[in-house]
Amino acid sequence: MTVGSTPGVALTPRWYTVAQVAELLGYGQTKVRMLIIAGDLRSLKDGRSRRVLPEWVDEYVQMRASQAETSWWSQ
Repeated sequence: MTVGSTPGVALTPRWYTVAQVAELLGYGQTKVRMLIIAGDLRSLKDGRSRRVLPEWVDEYVQMRASQAETSWWSQ
């Protein structure tokens, strides 16, 4: 047993790595990094790594859904 761990308790991450976001969205890590660079997906710098808060992933998904909805209605 690891020190400080509670058996049977799943922890909810406070933030995600680029790899975790890519897995959640079904994207590659390169695409996630490009979304961050383009400003479409918010992130913060943590040392040499990028981190994304869960609500920022939700904001991105909402933005994409509303863009798709707008695009669909304009056809």
